[in-house]
Amino acid sequence: MQDNREGPHAADGVQLGAMTLYPMPESVPRARRWFRKFVDPSGLACSMDDCLLMISELVTNAVMYGRAEEEWRVRLDWWRDGGSLRVNVHNPGAPAAVRMSCPSDQDVHGRGLRLVDELSDSWSVAPSPYGGTMVSFVVHKAWPE
Repeated sequence: MQDNREGPHAADGVQLGAMTLYPMPESVPRARRWFRKFVDPSGLACSMDDCLLMISELVTNAVMYGRAEEEWRVRLDWWRDGGSLRVNVHNPGAPAAVRMSCPSDQDVHGRGLRLVDELSDSWSVAPSPYGGTMVSFVVHKAWPE
């Protein structure tokens, strides 16, 4: 796992958008649409497709593995830190439960965090300020200088 030394805290950077999603599969394409809607006009220099894939993987994981005794939601927010893009996905699961798996060639699931690891400059897992878990990724040089 890569470590985001810059920190995934709200005090860092400018928030570009946020949304709250129901923990259901339909939330994954909704997250992609809204991210594109809010970030596309800002002129990203990095791959929008890579960002959308990473968001899809993290929101899918949050929907599939988030657990709470009461009704809950997934929260997604994205930030600009200088020239870097940071995306945070929050769910009520336990941070210790987030880990990369080693799927076999026949496994249908289990590659999400590996994709995030390959496509991002860094990623991290931390307790969410809303309770539960926050999984974040950072893409450096996301905007032209």
